[in-house]
Amino acid sequence: MGKLKLVDLSHPFGQGNPLWPSNGDFHIDRVQHMPMHYRLLQTFNDFHMHNSTHADSPSHVIPEGAYTHELPLENYYGDAVIVSIPKKKWELITVADLENAKPEIREGDIVIINTGSHKYWGENDNYFMYSPGLSIEGAKWLVEKKIKALGVDMQALDHPCYTYMIDHGPGPYVPRLIEEYTAEFGHPPIEDFPEWEPVHDILLRNNVMGIENVGGDIEMVTGKRCTISAFPLRWYKGDGSIVRMVAFIDEDDLVPGVAPREYKWGVY
Repeated sequence: MGKLKLVDLSHPFGQGNPLWPSNGDFHIDRVQHMPMHYRLLQTFNDFHMHNSTHADSPSHVIPEGAYTHELPLENYYGDAVIVSIPKKKWELITVADLENAKPEIREGDIVIINTGSHKYWGENDNYFMYSPGLSIEGAKWLVEKKIKALGVDMQALDHPCYTYMIDHGPGPYVPRLIEEYTAEFGHPPIEDFPEWEPVHDILLRNNVMGIENVGGDIEMVTGKRCTISAFPLRWYKGDGSIVRMVAFIDEDDLVPGVAPREYKWGVY
């Protein structure tokens, strides 16, 4: 047995953070700075919690759902499995993918899915527009399995065509996504994805935590069992929160030969 290793599975956040199409940017003021007072004090004047690695609370999609401050800390901590389910542009994670995942997904697990999407984290179409997503059937399977939480290395729990990037809710925020999908498949995406964020609804309505934009050094622990924490801010009536996701694992169990990830531009 080696010593306990803490592995960061979070993307950083800050000014220049990659943004989901509808999200506002970060606005940070330095109200005190070194030449002025020999102290640094920064104020976040505009700050969107559904950025970078974050956990959605049920109230995010369910009017009567629990707020962040109402959820027990145990929801954000526990036994975990990190599974590799590689997916390409617009593909869905199926029940078969989950059933065949290694190590086996167990009742009570925090399940982290590595599709390979985290490698594209940045301001680009590959990460946001062309993301894979969890299928409706896959979400129902995870609920029936009685997992504690689901974390994904993608732009959202739902496929982009289940979101208001296309014509759901207040959308479309990305009309060209509709045009590209229609050109590729011969019909608009709404025909294949008629519901608005169904995976969010299925998971959060059943108290399965949803954690989006998992990244950091996920490759160090993919294919492993470990303990994970992803604690939110203690935000009163919050609908979600940026989290610091950390895997606790014996150093002898790390995937060999994986170097720590470098974020060359600070946030991606």
